[in-house]
Amino acid sequence: MFCFGSEKILLVAPDTLFMFQRTLFNPMQVSLTERQKEILEYLRQSQRHTGIMPSTREIQHYFGFASQTAAMSHLRALERKGVIQRLPGKARAVIFPEELDRAEIADIPIFGSIAAGMSQDAEPEREGCISIDVTSLGIPRHARTFALRVRGDSMIDAHICDGDTVILEFREPRKGDIVAALIDGETTLKRYVVEKGKPFLHAENPNFPDLIPARELIIQGVLVALLRHAA
Repeated sequence: MFCFGSEKILLVAPDTLFMFQRTLFNPMQVSLTERQKEILEYLRQSQRHTGIMPSTREIQHYFGFASQTAAMSHLRALERKGVIQRLPGKARAVIFPEELDRAEIADIPIFGSIAAGMSQDAEPEREGCISIDVTSLGIPRHARTFALRVRGDSMIDAHICDGDTVILEFREPRKGDIVAALIDGETTLKRYVVEKGKPFLHAENPNFPDLIPARELIIQGVLVALLRHAA
């Protein structure tokens, strides 16, 4: 499983390598009084159940404060400690910083491995999943994605190496996309090329030939990112 916390991984999307490390805001590390914890939890519950933040009058009535000023004082204290942010000039405009920092985590299924070499006969079998921050890869949360482990070095000049994990999206390919494809009953990872109206698969390694379909060419997914453990 790839985690975004203290662990570093390399993200390739798709021809650009960069290092990514994410540190999430943790409100539990902030020292709060018992009353401040109660108010913070009340704000969360109200937003969760009604979709909006309670007013200072509602906070006053809920906790039995003598005035709205007491409720406002507690909100200011929470803001000073960084567990809430209030937007000036907007009523009920309170946000939680950890929600701004929180990753958009999605579980992407792993369907075994794919040859980045000569095409090989293979049936996809689910082998768990990768939990990953999809926004860091620029992938919409609603996208239909899956992962495969790479075997071989036919795509080495596109910076795709043996042992990498590729993230692919179910969608129509464009010319030049790197794709997982079923060609004449065998699977492979190659670049999708169209010349004179005829599609074929191109390796990014001069030691491997182009693959021209004799019967069928079915695109199973388009590469949107590549994962590699940092050394």
